Amino acid sequence: MRVLIINSGSSSIKYKLFRMPTGRLISKGLIEKIGEKGSKISNHHIGLGIILEKIKSIDAVGHRVVHGGQDFKKPTKINGYVIKKIEECAKLAPLHNPANLEGIKACVKLLPGVPQVAIFDTAFYQTLPKEAFIYALAYRYYQKYAIRKYGFHGTSHEYVAGEAARRLKKPLSKLRLITCHLGNGCSITAIKFGKAVDTSMGFTPLEGLVMGTRSGDIDPAVVTYLMRKEKLSPNRIEDILNKESGLKGISGISNDLRDLKKAARRNIRARLAIDIFIYRLKKYIGAYIMAMGGVDAIVFTAGIGENHASIRRGATQGLKSLANKAKILVIPTDEELMIARQTYGLIER
Repeated sequence: MRVLIINSGSSSIKYKLFRMPTGRLISKGLIEKIGEKGSKISNHHIGLGIILEKIKSIDAVGHRVVHGGQDFKKPTKINGYVIKKIEECAKLAPLHNPANLEGIKACVKLLPGVPQVAIFDTAFYQTLPKEAFIYALAYRYYQKYAIRKYGFHGTSHEYVAGEAARRLKKPLSKLRLITCHLGNGCSITAIKFGKAVDTSMGFTPLEGLVMGTRSGDIDPAVVTYLMRKEKLSPNRIEDILNKESGLKGISGISNDLRDLKKAARRNIRARLAIDIFIYRLKKYIGAYIMAMGGVDAIVFTAGIGENHASIRRGATQGLKSLANKAKILVIPTDEELMIARQTYGLIER
């Protein structure tokens, strides 16, 4: 079976074509600047048309969808009802779900009769216990607006957890893992005996670790204080927290850890940004060890996790006093392959 994987962003489409069930990569590519000034590709329908001119004989399409809310707990075949529910979840992920939907709608038109499957970033976290996903707000806000921790990067965490079990030659159901997806966006997940039990990202991808431009955890009173002091609108404060904070905000230099490491010897704020990044990561690792009653392996993945040994060393320094047999693993993530496996599995069933 030839399975096409589509990751549709606001102005881009990433794609990979796999032969399943072997997982052999046949083709991959990227179309950028969709709808931007001067671009010949004005929308996702045209962009996908260009992709499909290069690819023949597609048996199924798997789509990455960032937010599935509380409705979607597993891979789901796309129909009109599913599209409607994804649209409803757009209020929870306004930067992602509308773009994901553009890719879905274009594929439905261009590939009539070909099964389309949605794979949700949030689905992996449907196993979180209530004490992990309910916020200590008035409970009516959870009931009325579904305000809770959802978690993100689920496909990446699920993939590297499976690879860790394979490397350790143990069933996933027998392992306690902490998986660290560290890129421009960062998240960490506690996986106990094959099920996610906690994760750092929350209602949105803003919560948790320090990231490239996102603040991560912050006293919520800071938000209202700044809004009053600076006379900021809700949109402006969201921009500050999502686009002007994190490594970039602390250092004043860059959101790229490579740039900060070069500058750290002579720039105090660059060094401080790195130290805060490591400290927050280390604190989460310690908390998740306690939450699971131990850990068998800590897995690092994505750009920072895979390529910066100093970050891994800093984050796991002193680990042996908490878990002296824990393994440290570096596993490249492959979200597209994970989506292909899940798409193939659903279609075969």
